[in-house]
Amino acid sequence: MSLKKDKQKVLGETFDEERIAGFLIGEAPEGVERDFHLLERAYRSMKAENFETFVRLFQAQKLDLDSPGPDGKTLLARIQEHRQSEDYAGILKAAGAKS
Repeated sequence: MSLKKDKQKVLGETFDEERIAGFLIGEAPEGVERDFHLLERAYRSMKAENFETFVRLFQAQKLDLDSPGPDGKTLLARIQEHRQSEDYAGILKAAGAKS
């Protein structure tokens, strides 16, 4: 992950269940499905163990793990192209996501 010079990486940041649930709030930018946006934002912001909790909460709200992004790909299909996404892809597959 590259950080802008004016950004600092936060180490030891705590993600309790309440903080993780906060990632279920918000609207997507125009042209992006909300479910995909929420999933992608969580993927980009969380460690795998927190992402697993997020996916559980996401499914409890009956949101769609297979919601497509602007390019028509699901989050699972997209992240399978990333070098360090194995844990995240495994979490999505275990939850029933399709690529």
